[in-house]
Amino acid sequence: MSNASDDHWLPAYVGLGSNLQGPAGQLASAFDLLGAIPKTRLIARSSLYRSAPFGGIEQPDFVNAAASLLTRLTARQLLDELQEIEARRGRERGDVHWGPRVLDLDLLAYANERIDEPDLIVPHPGIAERNFVLLPLIDVAPGLVIVGLGRIATIPINHLEPKITRIL
Repeated sequence: MSNASDDHWLPAYVGLGSNLQGPAGQLASAFDLLGAIPKTRLIARSSLYRSAPFGGIEQPDFVNAAASLLTRLTARQLLDELQEIEARRGRERGDVHWGPRVLDLDLLAYANERIDEPDLIVPHPGIAERNFVLLPLIDVAPGLVIVGLGRIATIPINHLEPKITRIL
């Protein structure tokens, strides 16, 4: 259970991705929407990265990024806000797994918490294996320690993963 309250600001990190309807513009808009979440402040945004699709489905390349937030929301409340933003941008929860997305927002880490619920796993299980998550997260929080993984900047880059390049 999350320990956020109106008295404490807790760090949270969000992964952003899009490969439809102007992906770079989608992420720029998403950063603004993240900054507008109640009881939440956008602290930092990563560079944008172009990455090959993950999961073997033929589709356009993705643009990915990460955001650092401070929030007074619980992890569950923050996830609800992220899913509301996705829905407003046209995402339907029934989308194909690893398929094309107008906007995908993943709660990567929340304070020093470990959460394992059917629809909320924190830290996000793909951080260490996915360059499109790892590299933007290093941009916004190189000193971040991920529960169970260690310091983010020391996690090796997976050179077998699809190609990724910084674009902005």
